[in-house]
Amino acid sequence: MYFFYNIITNLAIIISPAIIFYRILKGKEDIKRVWEKFCIYSQKKNKKKIWIHAASVGELMSIVPIIQKLEKNKKIKNILLSTSTTSSAKIFKKQRLKKTTHVYFPLDNNYIVKRFIKYWSPELAIFIDSEIWPNMFHNLKLNNIPIIIMNARITESSFDKWQIFPSFAKQVFANISLALPQNLETLKYLKFLKVKNIKSAGNLKYYGQKNIQKNELKLLKYKFKSYKVWCAASTHNDEEVLVGKLHKKLKKREKKLITIIIPRHVNRTNEIIDTLNNLDLNCITHSSNQKLQEDTDVYLVDSYGESSKFYNLTNVCFVGGSIIKHGGQNPLEPTRLGNYIINGPNVQNFKEIYTFLNNLKLSSSTSNILKMENIILKKLKTKVPDKNIKKIISIGNNVLEKNLFHINKYLI
Repeated sequence: MYFFYNIITNLAIIISPAIIFYRILKGKEDIKRVWEKFCIYSQKKNKKKIWIHAASVGELMSIVPIIQKLEKNKKIKNILLSTSTTSSAKIFKKQRLKKTTHVYFPLDNNYIVKRFIKYWSPELAIFIDSEIWPNMFHNLKLNNIPIIIMNARITESSFDKWQIFPSFAKQVFANISLALPQNLETLKYLKFLKVKNIKSAGNLKYYGQKNIQKNELKLLKYKFKSYKVWCAASTHNDEEVLVGKLHKKLKKREKKLITIIIPRHVNRTNEIIDTLNNLDLNCITHSSNQKLQEDTDVYLVDSYGESSKFYNLTNVCFVGGSIIKHGGQNPLEPTRLGNYIINGPNVQNFKEIYTFLNNLKLSSSTSNILKMENIILKKLKTKVPDKNIKKIISIGNNVLEKNLFHINKYLI
């Protein structure tokens, strides 16, 4: 099966210039660094003790606390971090990491991944979440480089796709040295795929750091001091329409209300503004630095890495990717910062987390605007109990230590 997979990846390389050109036009590729995906670098060649791959923003943010801990390890001189998206590259720049170099993940072509491994010469490779790459795994194994899948996630749909070619799937997963699944569902699938070394360490997304500057937060609270605020976070296409309609209903009962929308992809900003304008809603963007006006309806956060500031302004947050059939987004960050969560019914990517929050009475699932309206108005006046937030923080600290414990075994 590797033979056929390599034919496909070779064909992909042939047509990739056209695809990449289209993505550059859409703002989804960095024109100055796109060659990194072909293993062509401007950075000086330097051996890295650890290589960590996190696909995009969510995966990157979950692994930053691990990287910060690893940077304090005197045995580790250099860390290589790869991601696949321009948004994650922008977030990386804000992290102020001292030993870590960022590159874009290479295309999973046999020739290119061989160049990548030879160029960077990692001693340990760590992949985050659902990042499984057949050629990369195969070549890492040939070079005796251990592979750890951290915060591993396999959903039912991705498992079904692997089962189209079951023998190939088992070949790929056999290369894994250690799997640290984030939930019981993934644990079950990893066992079925014959991964030999599986350890339960919990979901890294339970862990979060308070990295907000106090002065910055003070200024933001002052800006919104005259208004009631609620958040709609990680929204996707079509969900802003629902949020806009919900705002109009809420405003009839709460006159001085502002809805803060934090979209999943900020490159959709103009599209979102058009959607809100069509609903006769007045919208200002975070980047514009405009003052709030009496008729401001929506404050649109059009930059990455700033969502935590806005969760501090309210007690209630709708988490998107859950009305549309996307599978949901991680609700733990707003919860840790004192928000009650409202979500739609499509949260299969975070089933165990939402069950946990629901058991603590920290979330409600509905796609009914009237129900959302009533929940928001009620929760705007009610704080999330501190004991529940402390419970989530305690779980997060425990998960972080367990994951570090397992990594450290490979750093001796």
